Amino acid sequence: MPPDQATYPLIWLGGIAAVGLIIFFAFIFVVRQFKRCPSNRILVVFGKIGGQRAAKCIHGGGTFVVPLVQDFAYLSLDPMVIDIPLSGALSQNNIRVNVPSTFTVGISTDPVLMNNAAERLLGLREDQIREQAQDIILGQLRLVIATLTIEEINRDRDTFLSLINENVAKEINKIGLTLINVNIRDITDESGYIEAIGKRAAAEAIQRAKVEVSQQERDGATGEAIAMRERTVKVSAERATAIEGEKLAEQRQRIAVAALEAQAVKGETESKREREIAISQRDAEVIVARKQAEQEQRVRVAEAEAIATTGENASRATMAESNAKLAEISAEARRRAEVAASDATAKILLAQREQETARLGKEQLAPQEVEKRRVEIAAEAEAQKTRLEAAGQADAIRAKFEAEAAGVRQVLEAKAEGYRKLISACAENPHIAPTLLMIEQLPEIVTQQVKAIQNLKIDKITVWDSGSGKAGEGGRGSTADFLAGLIGALPPMHELARQAGVELPGILGSVRKQPPAGAPQTEHPPVDGAASRPAR
Repeated sequence: MPPDQATYPLIWLGGIAAVGLIIFFAFIFVVRQFKRCPSNRILVVFGKIGGQRAAKCIHGGGTFVVPLVQDFAYLSLDPMVIDIPLSGALSQNNIRVNVPSTFTVGISTDPVLMNNAAERLLGLREDQIREQAQDIILGQLRLVIATLTIEEINRDRDTFLSLINENVAKEINKIGLTLINVNIRDITDESGYIEAIGKRAAAEAIQRAKVEVSQQERDGATGEAIAMRERTVKVSAERATAIEGEKLAEQRQRIAVAALEAQAVKGETESKREREIAISQRDAEVIVARKQAEQEQRVRVAEAEAIATTGENASRATMAESNAKLAEISAEARRRAEVAASDATAKILLAQREQETARLGKEQLAPQEVEKRRVEIAAEAEAQKTRLEAAGQADAIRAKFEAEAAGVRQVLEAKAEGYRKLISACAENPHIAPTLLMIEQLPEIVTQQVKAIQNLKIDKITVWDSGSGKAGEGGRGSTADFLAGLIGALPPMHELARQAGVELPGILGSVRKQPPAGAPQTEHPPVDGAASRPAR
């Protein structure tokens, strides 16, 4: 067998062995990179996670950690007992109290809280985590005590613990911790107020017992006095005096007891009111804290998105720059190989000319185009503004005239309706309606006549009438002339009323019809010395 043919099986065996070794090491590598999470820990995978998250938290199960791109760490779920030696906390009624307590906390397995813990507690030691939680708990515990009175803290322990759980849990959730248990060991104060409250309660109980004993003794003494009164008047009188003294003492005692009860009821009412106010304030603070937490979360998410977008853009820019450089190198190599030196020089000059043309277009033509566009936009905006103003003015004028026309139409319709009603009311005597209308216009006529002479300065008017019959022709006086003139004006007035279709009142008289031809005409008395005129 030739030597070259004898080496073929060895080559094949070597290749197979190499492939097997590669597969074996790849399997070992995959096994080593698959990380499992125990039940008492949280597996935090960080690095290039994908999406908008900063880390991926896993509780139970496992995941594959990509080398060079991702890394991992563990967070312990073991409970942490935190001793809170709270002392000198100021209550709502300005009394400092000591509330030593023990809080048990731990990292939560809630997805949101696990992410908070991964962001804020990853890499910290247990004592550092304990110190942060202790500071938060101390602050919230003092805040809760400040909203309650000593009586509420001492009497209503359930409400006190529920407020502590609510406030502390919400604050430590921000760093990924959850509250497991709260143990209040004791509640004391520096001034002895809590001890005084206990003594007061004991004294009130003793006082009530004494009152009941006194009442029983009073009943027995009353019965005994009644029995003794039957035996002797003197003893009865003494007993009556004793009973009177006892009654006065009991009265004072009842007054004191009633005052204490009224004070207690008043204190309970004020405590309830203050408690409701504190609960309302706390609800408002909780809502504000929740909104602040949501705002902080949105801000952090937006910052993470901005950072991710910046990294992606930088990577894309780097890739584009590398591709551009590679394309330029390839093109330059092909150009040197295929194009002669003269053609290359011509192309370079042509490129420089195009570059200079583009530069000139950018520096000179582009600003002119921008200015032209700006002027066009400004002119179009001004024209649109003028059109809108003109349209608005036209609408206003049209609305004004429409309103005036509507007002005039309503006035005319009202007048027409009034005239119809007037005619209907005068149906039996139609001649009364024009007379009423004329009388209605008399005040306006008088007003116009007064306006005609209102600016004349007349101090006084004097009428002289001697009554001698020699003032005018025929021996009439001035008054007679005035009456004659008034009577002479009646025929024209009747003629005017007849032409207008108006019937004058009867007090103004009437005009006879024209007599036939040849008959003597009635003459009116002369007015102001003038000749008589025939009646029309």
